Amino acid sequence: MAMTADGKIATANRAVHSFGSAWDLEHLYELRATADAVMCGARTVEVAGTTLGPGAAKFRRQRLKRRLAEYNLRVIVSGNGSLDPAAAIFKSQVSPIVILTTARISKFNLKKLQTVADEVRICGEREINFRAALRWLKTKWNVQRLLCEGGGALNDALFRADLVDEVHLTICPKIFGGRTAPTIADGLGFPALSDAARFELTSLRREKAELFTVFSRRKRPE
Repeated sequence: MAMTADGKIATANRAVHSFGSAWDLEHLYELRATADAVMCGARTVEVAGTTLGPGAAKFRRQRLKRRLAEYNLRVIVSGNGSLDPAAAIFKSQVSPIVILTTARISKFNLKKLQTVADEVRICGEREINFRAALRWLKTKWNVQRLLCEGGGALNDALFRADLVDEVHLTICPKIFGGRTAPTIADGLGFPALSDAARFELTSLRREKAELFTVFSRRKRPE
């Protein structure tokens, strides 16, 4: 994720959601080159117009050197299946697309998404059971390393399920403000400090005006 110095990943009206530098974009594709699959929430996919692909040929070569498929699996999360089948990602047919959803999806939405995705998987009744979903991705699609690119509600669900091993966070020299502007982890959050997801800073580098950080998960004491 890239965030402003005040912790926002978009403006309050979500009109601005991409603000990192060329170095940050390069870092994004470098991370995609390490993952079997890239996952994103439906709203982020639609607003950003992303196709979740591996990018230029040099990044695909990096994947092949790591003995990964040239093109990564693409995973979209949509709790009610309201994803637009005309979204840009469905026009890019370079690799399979999997949609994770819940039993809340209507028959109409299920049918229309089944026509554009390689598989639509129901992973829970009201909320997605991400532990079960990730086990299924590993078993069915051989996903060993999964890169999640947000948005905030999806990230929050993964933090609460204790499924995040690393956080790659770019801090950009901008201030958006706005009490309703999204952050890297929106959603329900943790009710108490003792419940908070705990990480430690394991990498820090500066590229011009941006800071590139990596936080690794700290195991809870037994």
